[in-house]
Amino acid sequence: MPLTKNIFLLDGLGALLSAFSLGVLLTTFQSIFGMPLPVLYGLSLVAGLFAVYSLGCHFFSPHNWRPFLRSIAVANVLYACLSLGMVVCFYDELTAWGVGYFGAELLVLLALVALELRTLAK
Repeated sequence: MPLTKNIFLLDGLGALLSAFSLGVLLTTFQSIFGMPLPVLYGLSLVAGLFAVYSLGCHFFSPHNWRPFLRSIAVANVLYACLSLGMVVCFYDELTAWGVGYFGAELLVLLALVALELRTLAK
């Protein structure tokens, strides 16, 4: 289970970083990124909940870890869709920095999902 445990840790720390970035950095510098504050706070809340879930799985090490990893992989895909939807909805308000941030976040998130799915396939 060490590899799986590390994936939960990676996912949880990444979600924590996203929650902080969205809820503190991007809200503080909202005019630089352009995404409306309510959207940033909402995405930050979701990322924070994902962090609690993944870090909980890491620290409590469920014996039957597959359903937990499958759940967070699905949740990450849904979060990616939500985030992309917000980019499309508010594209006219976003700056190049905003598009760049959300594009980078989506790429990292999809790479993580690919890693999670490969781990589930083993």
